[in-house]
Amino acid sequence: MNKPAYEVVMSKANQSVEPETFDNFEDERLYVKKRLTAGFRLFGKLGFDEGSAGHITVRDPEHSDRFWVNPFGVSFKQIKMSELLLVNHDGEILEGDGILNAAAFAIHSGIHKARPDVMAAAHSHSVYGKTWSSLGRKLDPLTQDSCAFYNDHVVFNDFTGVVLDPSEGKRIAKDLGQNKAAILLNHGLLTVGTCVDTAVWWYITMERSCQAQLMAEAAGTPVFVRPDIAEITYGDVGNEKIGWFNFKPLHDVIVAEQPDMFD
Repeated sequence: MNKPAYEVVMSKANQSVEPETFDNFEDERLYVKKRLTAGFRLFGKLGFDEGSAGHITVRDPEHSDRFWVNPFGVSFKQIKMSELLLVNHDGEILEGDGILNAAAFAIHSGIHKARPDVMAAAHSHSVYGKTWSSLGRKLDPLTQDSCAFYNDHVVFNDFTGVVLDPSEGKRIAKDLGQNKAAILLNHGLLTVGTCVDTAVWWYITMERSCQAQLMAEAAGTPVFVRPDIAEITYGDVGNEKIGWFNFKPLHDVIVAEQPDMFD
């Protein structure tokens, strides 16, 4: 039997393209903050900003009950690493001078508490994601890329307005379960990962999968990938290793284009 594509890719990858490892929390913290900042700049470049809406978080590598998040009201396109906030699960800002987005805390604290395996989570009000969310449906396996979410995403079917109460975050986390993504009815997309890289990549490719399905259904009647093939394809494109690998070229480009983000 042939190996899944990601195993072939990763087995051929040399040490320079493997995820970095660290022997102290200070270096690891700097690394994840840089990845988080690059993720925000990518969201800005791809047009995922909608005023002050949207947030990405990453759990602090040393303190599991704390996470780094963007300050409220700072553009994805302009955010700098020095502006990130460190917040605990009680909503207290431990580092940083910005304003904490109440919705960011409500959603992400619930997810980080419920999912110890989740290091990062991403949510925004991108156009195709929020358009698809109004249909209250899961994505179908229409393309190779959308198979990354085959049997690995849910629909949160209860929109009650802006998420400001932490109890709402708990309900989202409960419905998310062990899946990598949720479609929040009348709201948008939410993705999670074992690192910033995968949470951001899953968001980007899910947004594009929403766009592809909207276009396909507008043009005609799409042909679904067969369930057995969708399952195999999920094994190739839906795992954390290939998610990390797919983020790398996007990260490298945005860092080269916008090195000021680390000022």
